[in-house]
Amino acid sequence: MFYLNESEREHRHGDHGPKYLEQGPRMNFGIVQLMPGNVVSPHVHRQMQESFFILQGSVTMYIDGEKVDLVKGDYIHLEPGEAHKICNEGDEILRMVVTAAPYVEGDKESVEE
Repeated sequence: MFYLNESEREHRHGDHGPKYLEQGPRMNFGIVQLMPGNVVSPHVHRQMQESFFILQGSVTMYIDGEKVDLVKGDYIHLEPGEAHKICNEGDEILRMVVTAAPYVEGDKESVEE
């Protein structure tokens, strides 16, 4: 068994970015917080699948060039190889759950837009 409270972890960039509650050995589980105007640059995972569940706010994702707008309560699943860019184009903080499996260290590759 593994247990912790979200308050025990910090976002990668202070007030925004991912906050991993579990990172490996089989999966990642985290909360991503993006401030208005924040962008996660385009990237791809070759082995990990990723899923997102929107807790608060809205987000625009570009998946293999296709624009997808998501709001609170929406869920999206990405297969390995699907390039994605994540943008908070709204005026409120975005919070979303992110899972990635199987956990593979370094399985993130930048891609051109």
